[in-house]
Amino acid sequence: MSPADFTRPASLQGAVDLGARKQALEAQARREAAAAQAASGGAPATPAGAAVIDVTDETFATEVIERSMRTPVVLDLWATWCEPCKQLSPILEKLAAEAAGRWVLAKVDVDASPQISGALQVQSIPTVLAVFQGQAVTGFQGALPEAQVRQWLDQLLQALAQYLPPEGQAPEEGEDTQGRPAQPPVDPDLLAAEKAIDEGDLDAAAAAYERLLARAPADPDAKIGLAGVGLVRRTQELDPDAVLRRAAGSPADVEVQTQAADIEMLGGRVDEAFDRLIQLIRRTSGDDRDRVRRHLLGLFDALPAGDPSVAKARRGLASALF
Repeated sequence: MSPADFTRPASLQGAVDLGARKQALEAQARREAAAAQAASGGAPATPAGAAVIDVTDETFATEVIERSMRTPVVLDLWATWCEPCKQLSPILEKLAAEAAGRWVLAKVDVDASPQISGALQVQSIPTVLAVFQGQAVTGFQGALPEAQVRQWLDQLLQALAQYLPPEGQAPEEGEDTQGRPAQPPVDPDLLAAEKAIDEGDLDAAAAAYERLLARAPADPDAKIGLAGVGLVRRTQELDPDAVLRRAAGSPADVEVQTQAADIEMLGGRVDEAFDRLIQLIRRTSGDDRDRVRRHLLGLFDALPAGDPSVAKARRGLASALF
């Protein structure tokens, strides 16, 4: 499942457009005005403090996207025939009640609301997704025991803590808890990857980046991070001086030349690394040329897409290939 890689049915185009923050904020303001009118004698509204709500295709935009602009919303995607769902849902409902409004549980019957599950590309149930400020930030599949669900929620709220107001206090429209313009939260998996890197655990960092990319395949931070982890992994057992000496005497050796490019890249000599591989592509053919090309593209991923060195190297690569 990749819940952040949305293929949206036309009828849910607006409802599940998690990037439309401005529109959602404006809609939230309209909703709060309607709630105030209801409190003064107008039509009844959905209770703002409800811990558990049922969500349908028609109410998703209001009850999940708009609500998530102020409060984390945990989606429980389930079905009446799903036995694991019957184990997980009561746990989530219990924890939502205990949370006393710190987050809201939104239950989605996938059979009754197929457009939501289709838009979120749900492959199996139960699936749980956390949505905050219009973004799906993390989630899990399958029925976890209560202790693990608590741990997941604690990690979620810890990651979002700086964006949530103190208990009993709400930020101004469009502002965070310090009165600054609201910013999207940092994905918990991105935080986990950075923590793992700080601790020297490259496997855990790679796993966290891969989880994030499974939800958001175009996420630039995850792409750069995963490419960087791969670069470190490939070079950590190498002797830089020895590799560069070997490369100087073996211009057609694909293995040693790609190792030398990795060492140059890691040392900040980006243009030299790119030029080394472009020249190697000119000297090779067949499978060797394709291997070098793919290695070069992998190094591109370690830098932002708009980096001038990447743009220059892409032109050089095109010239070498064609």
